[in-house]
Amino acid sequence: MTTQEVAGQLVNYCRQGQFAEAIQNLYGQNIVSVEPDGAPVKETKGLDAVIAKGQQFNDMVEEIHGMEISDPIVADKFFSCTMKMDVTFKGSPRTNMHEVCVYKVEDGKIVREEFFFTPMQHG
Repeated sequence: MTTQEVAGQLVNYCRQGQFAEAIQNLYGQNIVSVEPDGAPVKETKGLDAVIAKGQQFNDMVEEIHGMEISDPIVADKFFSCTMKMDVTFKGSPRTNMHEVCVYKVEDGKIVREEFFFTPMQHG
């Protein structure tokens, strides 16, 4: 698949809330996932670890009230999109998350993802 095709598929999966399917079908075995400074885990390596990270996130969520994913912007082996999520985490007030997501594609698979947002402060 081309970078444009991978980008389109990822956005479609995310818009349907099918994050696990996106990871299974579009991510490479050696995926590197990078979160901003201040996040609980800065870097996760390997498909199994990224799947586990996604499950950990799901376990923290009480309810997703709404989500919006932008159309992807593609250049060379890279694409980006924005994601807005209206979410209630267990034991926390309802919040709006807004992030920029940047992906790198090689051989038709996502090999790197990096998220840019301001992490929530846990007090």
